[in-house]
Amino acid sequence: MAKKRPQTKATRPQLTDGEVPVVGAREPCPCGSGRRYKACHGRAAAHAVTELVQRPFEGLPGEGDWVALRELVPAATVELTLKDGLPEGVPSVTLATVLPMAWPALRRDDGSVLLGLQNDTPSGDISRDLADTLLRALEARPGTPVQARRAPADGPRMQDLLAPEGTFEPVVHSGFEFWVPDPENAAPEVAASLERANAAAIPTVRLTGVDSAYWCETPDKNHLRWVMPHPEERLLDALARLHAAGSSGLGDGTRLVGSFRAHGLIVPVWDLPSGVVAEDVEKPAAEFAERLATALASDAPLTADERRARGGLTNRQVTLS
Repeated sequence: MAKKRPQTKATRPQLTDGEVPVVGAREPCPCGSGRRYKACHGRAAAHAVTELVQRPFEGLPGEGDWVALRELVPAATVELTLKDGLPEGVPSVTLATVLPMAWPALRRDDGSVLLGLQNDTPSGDISRDLADTLLRALEARPGTPVQARRAPADGPRMQDLLAPEGTFEPVVHSGFEFWVPDPENAAPEVAASLERANAAAIPTVRLTGVDSAYWCETPDKNHLRWVMPHPEERLLDALARLHAAGSSGLGDGTRLVGSFRAHGLIVPVWDLPSGVVAEDVEKPAAEFAERLATALASDAPLTADERRARGGLTNRQVTLS
């Protein structure tokens, strides 16, 4: 019998961790190990992209408004300023609360880019997912949407792409007509989609006298939802001091009822009588901001009444994200 020739393994190229590209979880790992990507270098990558970033918008201009547009505001847009300027053929980049069909982004026929904020993200870092979507939208063919995907674990974040000195001035809309350049002449199916979206939108107004505060109208009563950048424990202490002193309201018939926790920030919520509109809250909100600043500066231990007020506020806190 002929002797069997000893088998030799082919030499595979050895890649360092930084050189291994991201591929599908069930595909062979590009490092040459012979294992599937999810069982090899994909383990570290999967952990990196699922680890939750508590404050994904920290360091961006208008962090509170980023949180509000992500969680609270139905229809709004913001013009974004890129650190390296706009690429050729891209006249503008606009952040939008939501896009048609829940697209992550859309490159319009004129080359402009719409980036959707209220989307499910595949990782625990919304900022990294948004940055990956934005970069792909800048290179997409005009007239096409950008689909969701898992962002590379070492990819840039929005903090890396946006000009740090840029402003963040949301424009709140009464509906979603900003989806299409000419809503009045939109195709029937587009017009129907717009009508459904507009019917579901809660009327919302951004206050002008204080930062990141939004009035909204509901059938039973109106509300003010105010995203605040202060550390959570210190803010809750300050709110408790004001609540125990009977100075946490925004005028007759208003009441601080609790707060949301969203993306690392606290969002106090006030109930307002149905007849109170956004203009009516401007002056009381500015006055409250002054009282809050004084309460935030206090280091005195909470009194028994203040501790009870703090407990009540904490029990009525809802975590959105």
